[in-house]
Amino acid sequence: MANDTVFVRETIPIDVKGGYLIDGFPYTGLANAIATESLVNNTAQFELAGVLDSELFPPISIVREEVPNFPARILVNKNLKLAVFSSYLTPHESIHREVAKTMLKWASDHKCSFIISSSAIKSDEDTPFVIGVGSTDEAKKKLRDADIPVLKNGTIPGIPGILLNEGLISNINVIVLLCKARESGPDFRAGAEICMAMSKLVPGASCDLKSLLTEAEGIEEHLKQTEQDAGPLRDAIYG
Repeated sequence: MANDTVFVRETIPIDVKGGYLIDGFPYTGLANAIATESLVNNTAQFELAGVLDSELFPPISIVREEVPNFPARILVNKNLKLAVFSSYLTPHESIHREVAKTMLKWASDHKCSFIISSSAIKSDEDTPFVIGVGSTDEAKKKLRDADIPVLKNGTIPGIPGILLNEGLISNINVIVLLCKARESGPDFRAGAEICMAMSKLVPGASCDLKSLLTEAEGIEEHLKQTEQDAGPLRDAIYG
């Protein structure tokens, strides 16, 4: 493969020193991407600050409200010192480590205090719940202060797992939120629950569960359609 480096192209000056970086890449399900998209839509004053790009991302433009978009974008709220790495497409497993390293370096370069990611736990129980994992004592304290239970034992795969491991050895505050989702059926309920939990962790971020549920369902449909449209391009890259 020609180049597996994931790189950042910033379009405006970014100041999130002491703030937060939220990982919005979708993984096994779409709950994480739904949560971050909902958070952006429900919290005012986000602006496009840059993009993530790679030779291994599908060559595609995603048009939303008449505006073309890169598959992975950096959205920033200057007032909240909050950056979101938002993605419409699920990254291939072969570049999970590259994506995580890019995220960690960006957060370090911009002196973010916390990185927040999330993932869904498959379950057939009806009521979703959110628990968290922290890479440091400070991250665990932040979870407990927000009344989010801390996971004692479990396995976190993919980019969230890499972020946690690297956060541990490098003393970077990483929080991964885990939400129970149904084994079959839509992800929007889990996405809404994760969004609510994120709003507890980020001062000034706002989410209303009732409106979230309606909005998240629409976001899920858009994400599924984008994944479907990108399928042939992804197959051409990865075989």
